Amino acid sequence: MAQNNKVNISVVIITYNEEAHIAACIESVVGIADEILVVDSLSQDHTEKICCNFDVRFIKNTFHGYIEQKNYATSLAKYDIVLSLDADEVLSDALIAQVRNIKNNWEADAYAFNRLSSFKGKWIYHCGWYPDRKIRLFDRRKAHWGGFNPHDHIIMDDNTRTRLIKQDILHYPYDSLNEYINKTNTFSSIEAQAAFENGNNSTVLFHVVFKPFYTLIEKFFIRLGILDGYPGFVISIVSSLGKFLKYAKLRELRRR
Repeated sequence: MAQNNKVNISVVIITYNEEAHIAACIESVVGIADEILVVDSLSQDHTEKICCNFDVRFIKNTFHGYIEQKNYATSLAKYDIVLSLDADEVLSDALIAQVRNIKNNWEADAYAFNRLSSFKGKWIYHCGWYPDRKIRLFDRRKAHWGGFNPHDHIIMDDNTRTRLIKQDILHYPYDSLNEYINKTNTFSSIEAQAAFENGNNSTVLFHVVFKPFYTLIEKFFIRLGILDGYPGFVISIVSSLGKFLKYAKLRELRRR
């Protein structure tokens, strides 16, 4: 697109039982969104009720996978320029200002932002968690969601331009240790199933033993999780557990 080209933005959010976070997510984009679209995976909590307190378009759709749900949600956006957020994310004030400027002068095909995540209220700057750069603002005509569930990411078409904006999406994924462990268990099941369906030919028994140990060393020492103190240690341990669960579950799937 040419410089000095003002665009309209559809903010697209997928949800499932996100009553604790969705209001803050929506509030962070009301000043820059020309449309806010929420695609909900049949939540059982008050997510829909909270969303209806805002000027949003709320659509229910059965969940078949993160990639599938995000591609579906993106296809429903009113505008071709899409800002995609998870329900537990909010834009920092500095990033809101940057997106407003981008909106008034669209120059690239996509924009990537840093993502700063918290663990039980503490911002984590190490363990491989930061800057965790993500493409989240993009022209949907030149992009699609891909990767392997649950680790989706935007894939841009060839010969497109992506610019990095060094401001933060604030991410609130884990409010408690129990939530972190439960989500790690859930994600490891999704990862194992995706690896199985995609014909992962790795030596699973070797990975069951090696990957957890390497992940612990990588997160805590190589990625300097030690500088995050006790939260960094917990993240390193649970990340190691996640690797063990993924490959142990993959081994079970193969043996069946």
